[in-house]
Amino acid sequence: MTTVSRKRLLAATAGIAVVTLTLTACGSGGNDDGGGGASAGGALTIGTTDKVTTLDPAGSYDNGSFAVMNQVFPFLLNTPYGSPDVEPDIAESAEFTGPTEYTVKLKPGLKFANGNDLTSSDVKFTFDRQVAINDENGPASLLYNLAGVAAPDDTTVVFTLTSPDDQVFPQILSSPAGPIVDEEVFAADALTPDADIVAGKAFAGQYSIAKYDFNNLISYEANPDYQGVLGKAATAKVNTKYYADASNLKLDIQEGNIDVAFRSLSATDIDDLRGNDKVKVVDGPGGEIRYITFNFDSQPYGAKAEGADPAKALAVRQAVADLIDREAIASQVYKGTYTPLYSYVPAGLTGAVEPLKELYGDGQGGPDADKAKAALEAAGVTVPVVLDLQYSNDHYGPSSGEEYALIKDQLEESGLFTVNLQTTEWVQYAKDRTADVYPAYQLGWFPDYSDADNYLTPFFLQENFLANHYDDQEVNDLILQQAATPDPAARTSLIEEIQAKVAEDLSTVPYLQGAQVAVVGTGVEGTEKTLDASFKFRYGALSKG
Repeated sequence: MTTVSRKRLLAATAGIAVVTLTLTACGSGGNDDGGGGASAGGALTIGTTDKVTTLDPAGSYDNGSFAVMNQVFPFLLNTPYGSPDVEPDIAESAEFTGPTEYTVKLKPGLKFANGNDLTSSDVKFTFDRQVAINDENGPASLLYNLAGVAAPDDTTVVFTLTSPDDQVFPQILSSPAGPIVDEEVFAADALTPDADIVAGKAFAGQYSIAKYDFNNLISYEANPDYQGVLGKAATAKVNTKYYADASNLKLDIQEGNIDVAFRSLSATDIDDLRGNDKVKVVDGPGGEIRYITFNFDSQPYGAKAEGADPAKALAVRQAVADLIDREAIASQVYKGTYTPLYSYVPAGLTGAVEPLKELYGDGQGGPDADKAKAALEAAGVTVPVVLDLQYSNDHYGPSSGEEYALIKDQLEESGLFTVNLQTTEWVQYAKDRTADVYPAYQLGWFPDYSDADNYLTPFFLQENFLANHYDDQEVNDLILQQAATPDPAARTSLIEEIQAKVAEDLSTVPYLQGAQVAVVGTGVEGTEKTLDASFKFRYGALSKG
């Protein structure tokens, strides 16, 4: 059991009635092709500016890496096309067989692409190593409620949970913590290099990787033995080309050199391409959010900063929240492809409220410099406050520079801040942000599953993924409580209460919510099918004439 698991256990709710959830493979699972048909059609080329950190599921918790994992690794439960709700993938069934016991039965005869049998032993190995490795950039924190895994026979897996009636555990099995790996290829206690994973053909999803050139090109081949809920891939061969510059991505999609551009074209480029009859711009529901994260140790007046003072540190965070003009960022930088966000849970999900709108700025969503000044003066903060603010120049799209230049202007225009704006490429950025290098920095979030919990648990529990030293016992306990509350109304009330409390602490300042946008050639089909509320872009849905 990890440290995170032990801390979350403190708030386990006892005495809750057991709710049995049975998930059985219905018409869309098994050997059904899910509407995609047999693998056919011309090869597809997909372009992206995302970056892969590692192919090892234990070592990455970012959209670029998870995009690859969704194509090649199997999951016990997954979201079928067009739905945010999980169903069995390589599982035959999954159900609560006791208050803290979740039992999964695997389909018989499963194999990895290398010919190795895929059994319950691989499943146990997968989750045991996630917890054991507990990589700081990995998703092990999602397994907060996992006490242990047993494999009583080749097709049965029994998960023992620390707190009863976990409402999100089935979703977590479809998350970045859930890809099932081959115990004969992956190391049990350390990350496995990408080259070893590819050479070992340790894949059992819709696709296998045939060629791998790190962050340059990945070539996929459809896996004929995949038996999951997504069905057979519609296209036999897919290539993903990685771009350092979004302008080149735009050029290639409009010239027909690639078939699909997904993540991340600038808002200006998307707006321009909407008028191009050689391509189609396809919009889908979006759970992406953008936010500024504060490191509670290294921010101005943070616990380990010069003149450490928690009241002054809070006043600095409050002043930033008072000065951010979300509408200006959404309209000027993103041309409406993003909308202002005043909530920790994005609009559209159950439990989303807007505490930041009322608490900060003018109380109606706009900025208020006088209110920011008053907050700083009341805490005795000398102005201008020097704030080192970091953003990634290659991970969140080409507009990040413009986005953060505008935020810098908004903060400095008040005369209350002097902002030192700095940028770092994502691979280094991911390491630095967890090492207390950045006092305040940009992050975005692409949900692992379509539930409010996924916007609360990773950020605000003790020892959270942000690693920003935020620690509030009451918030921690409320998050645990909502995850084990089966009554929908009661759970929604808890989710709203959590957001109100976090809004007072301002561990992060969320400010934008975005849509999913793909630009495709006119002959490409299936894009609407995969741009769904699961927020997973599955290549197997795509085909071209």
